Amino acid sequence: MAKKNTPETQTQQKAQTKYERKIEARKQQKIKDQRQEKMTKAVAVLIGVVFIAVVAGSIAFSFMKKNAVLNQTYVKIGDHELTQLEYDYYYQSTVNNYLNTYASILPYFGLDTSRDFDEQEYMDGMTWKDLFDEMTVEQIKQNKAIADDAARTGFTYDTSEDYENFVNGIKEAADAAGVSVSEYYKTSFGAYATENNVAAFVKESMVASAYYDKMLEQMAPSDDDVQAEYEANTKDYDKVDYRSFTFTADLTEDDSEEEISAAMDELKAKADAMMKARQAGKDFEELCIENASEANKVNYEDAETEYCLSEGKYYSGISAYMADWLFEDGRTEGDLTVIEDETSHAYYVVEFVGRYYDEADNENIANNLAGQSVAEYIDGLTVDYSVTDVKGELKYLTVETSNKEEVESAE
Repeated sequence: MAKKNTPETQTQQKAQTKYERKIEARKQQKIKDQRQEKMTKAVAVLIGVVFIAVVAGSIAFSFMKKNAVLNQTYVKIGDHELTQLEYDYYYQSTVNNYLNTYASILPYFGLDTSRDFDEQEYMDGMTWKDLFDEMTVEQIKQNKAIADDAARTGFTYDTSEDYENFVNGIKEAADAAGVSVSEYYKTSFGAYATENNVAAFVKESMVASAYYDKMLEQMAPSDDDVQAEYEANTKDYDKVDYRSFTFTADLTEDDSEEEISAAMDELKAKADAMMKARQAGKDFEELCIENASEANKVNYEDAETEYCLSEGKYYSGISAYMADWLFEDGRTEGDLTVIEDETSHAYYVVEFVGRYYDEADNENIANNLAGQSVAEYIDGLTVDYSVTDVKGELKYLTVETSNKEEVESAE
């Protein structure tokens, strides 16, 4: 039987032409492109899902944080559970009042208001944030104690007018600062503060303030009490008139002890000479003109004023170097002295004119006594207002505890 011939095309791949190879390459590229497109879409979907998850998580976190600030207990003081919103209201108010009161001397305190308070040390173991937290808690304790006592005694106060003035004041302040009212509330009272959600805190403070004023009236001292207070502390309430002139040395930190001593000896000689000239009858003002620097001479030459004369000065308002001498018992008009001020490298020529009591200060004494009585009463109220740091953010409490333990262990 003859062998059957098998066509070669069934056992070997047919050779492709150049055109066929080109078509095949395009086919493979299309398959590759389709695969890449599917992968790209899949990645895009995945990225979208992740983005949505991040946004959703961010929104959820923001919502949770806001809910915590507005609704959860941040600190407990006495029986009062305060949210962070309320605490922030008191904290920001305390800080703003402090900064406004001491604005001119903050640099001397070492406080940089452009930096975070918790990054700046106030004293050993405490930051400025700790100090402000401590001040805030004390303010809250007093406000809550006063408001509670007002309610207990049946005291009521219509805050309508005060609150309207407060709201109008906020609007005016916001306009002056060039910001919206809502932004001003946040800046002044905390990141989540609004006119509505801090209204209750504002009104409670107004009630506490009104009740405080009522207590001052109720605890006003008698005339006999005022007189007894004056007689026991005449130095605190009397006033003095005196003349003075200051001799100062032009010294620097680089000057030696010998140079400083020589300069001070020269100042003392000038001061003694001025005092002797005054004792001899020469006018004090004329002596000031003779001894004043060219830059300062014009002050003493002004005929409308007696520049060297200080009138109606309290003990606390006079340089410590002069105050004790001026308020010595038995001091009489015309007494003269020369006083050294080693710290400022100066000498003072001082002439006593008179010491007296202004009966208009009876009101000041009465107010001081009433204030002391009210303060003692409030201290008694706040004894039971213990502090519970629910969120663990009041670090000054830990510092206080540590310091107390150190003192006790040292004893």
